[in-house]
Amino acid sequence: MAHEHKLEIFRGLLKFKSNVTKIWGVFAFLCLVTAVEVVLGIVKPEALTHSHILAMKTLNWIFIILTLVKAYYITWDFMHMRDETKGMRRSVVWTAVFLICYLILILLIEGDYIFDVYKVGHVKFNF
Repeated sequence: MAHEHKLEIFRGLLKFKSNVTKIWGVFAFLCLVTAVEVVLGIVKPEALTHSHILAMKTLNWIFIILTLVKAYYITWDFMHMRDETKGMRRSVVWTAVFLICYLILILLIEGDYIFDVYKVGHVKFNF
């Protein structure tokens, strides 16, 4: 039942000679994305912290997108989703997309509520 894994990443743009070199290639890509996140977190460019998209700072959206890119490549290469059937891949991906969109919606709604509470300075309960 030996199964040969595909030895390319980025939809075939980079091809490797063995599984070990492919793992190191994906690892290098994930390290690069993490380094970009760390540098943006330390530097916090003014242009990205003052502009807003959908009531959230652009820098936060960049962090969310880069984290999703890392999660995608970890799942795709290290968990071997690339070698699964189309139905299995779609069920995993669409479930994750739905949950991520739902969590972002909760983040935006609850964040806006907390902002309004702190802006007014008091909490009012209606039971």
